[in-house]
Amino acid sequence: MTKLLLETLKGNPGERVPFWFMRQAGRYLPEYREVRNSTNSFMEFCYSPDKAAEVTLQPIRRYGMDGAILFADILVVPDGLGQKVWFEKGFGPKLDPVNDEATFKGLSMGAFHDKVGNVYETVRRLKTELPSDVTLLGFAGAPWTVATYMIAGQGSKDHAAARQLGYGNPELFGKIMDMLVDATSEYLIAQIDAGADAVQIFDSWSAAIPETMFEKWIIEPTKEIVSRIRAKHAETPIIGFPRLAGAALPRFVDAVGVDCVGLDTGVPLDWAAKEIQSKVCVQGNMDPHLVVSGGDLMVAEANRILEQLKGGAHIFNLGHGFVPETPPENVALLSETIKAFRR
Repeated sequence: MTKLLLETLKGNPGERVPFWFMRQAGRYLPEYREVRNSTNSFMEFCYSPDKAAEVTLQPIRRYGMDGAILFADILVVPDGLGQKVWFEKGFGPKLDPVNDEATFKGLSMGAFHDKVGNVYETVRRLKTELPSDVTLLGFAGAPWTVATYMIAGQGSKDHAAARQLGYGNPELFGKIMDMLVDATSEYLIAQIDAGADAVQIFDSWSAAIPETMFEKWIIEPTKEIVSRIRAKHAETPIIGFPRLAGAALPRFVDAVGVDCVGLDTGVPLDWAAKEIQSKVCVQGNMDPHLVVSGGDLMVAEANRILEQLKGGAHIFNLGHGFVPETPPENVALLSETIKAFRR
């Protein structure tokens, strides 16, 4: 059976626009919360193939998306490298910071695949359990975004710790980034080996650095990951999502060589259609907070996005992920609106 989303990623759009949503398996669904509450910790959840596969499938059963994204977390990679990672309720991720040579020496690829192997098992299970027309998406965080958490030991609004290490100790910062390129490449290749049809690389914090460092900290490491994936799986589509990259998006597309690029909520669609969609598939870009409100305004915005991007390959998605307070019935209405649209 034809996979509409996969064909669109390959530059063969059909009459209907395929869709999936970032964080489509998440806290807005009561069935997700039920599974989550049955685990002791979030990392345990990510490493439980039966539960991770179940919550990946839940939104597909409810809404019939064209893509299912593996349930995991971008911090699986530093955890696999030996950095201590945990999640505190009401706060978010916490890590033992890697910010000097001594803490960097605690990282290693030696046991990486053993530590994260259950993620690959989740992919294998999903490959057999998903409907045959649904594209299975693997993913990882881009080196810059993951490094911001590793260096600071937590999330940050300005990512000052990573920026300061990059400027003040570029040798150590370069070692961290190189290790992340190695680990992320192998991690994504292993997901494809296990059955992922395509993969997405999330660079959620790409806007946190000056234009002069965008090439070195965003483009170069992501380009290297894409190159390594292509060497093993030349036909597997790769989606890049350098969130809030703005005017740098065309340069990212040209340099990195992704098959599709995610558009955050603030990207002007007339500009994106001309400057980006003429080269590659685009994905996006509804404001997730509009889905909280729902109603006629949400439907009108969905149709506006679909109309403006109907001239080329387009995958409907959000400009970022669903927020926990999203009403499930609004997701249902949005899904039906997208399914009803024809080019």
